[in-house]
Amino acid sequence: MKRVRCPKCDYFITFDEQKYTSGQSLIFQCPQCNKQFGIRIGASKLHNLRKEEQQTIDQSENTYGHLVVIENVFHYKQLIPLRLGENVIGRYMKGSKINTPIETVDPSIDMTHCVITVEKQKDGSLKYILRDGPSNTGTFVDNQILGDRERRIISDGTLFTIGATSIILHSPDSKDE
Repeated sequence: MKRVRCPKCDYFITFDEQKYTSGQSLIFQCPQCNKQFGIRIGASKLHNLRKEEQQTIDQSENTYGHLVVIENVFHYKQLIPLRLGENVIGRYMKGSKINTPIETVDPSIDMTHCVITVEKQKDGSLKYILRDGPSNTGTFVDNQILGDRERRIISDGTLFTIGATSIILHSPDSKDE
């Protein structure tokens, strides 16, 4: 299965590319905004892979760890690198100011849902602090909702949930994906 993104609203449309031959043109109509657009089946001329096709993170991008967004009905598996300081996590929308977007159609994820602050300790280790955005549906760690202004220190392998989406934190030393 392949996915194409609407050029107007960034909505993803999934289709079975095996039903078509290389070089064939397809026309889509976005169910979200009704924009019509075309694509051509075949090898991409782009050298950079899109996030969903890139199932690894470069070591240079993994200096401060990364998040693994677990695939569900709303989106595909995503690996999102973290940066030092505040990583504002939310639903991707064209033109939004968040720095750690999740590409999803999950309506229960807010535009700015939660924040992970990455701090470097005096001993060189990293400290991860999770707090809610505030969001409409809450942020859950170990099946407990974070309260207003509550901050929780999380570590490698911590699973947290925003909306209908589960996310796992991996530190730079983590061997698991």
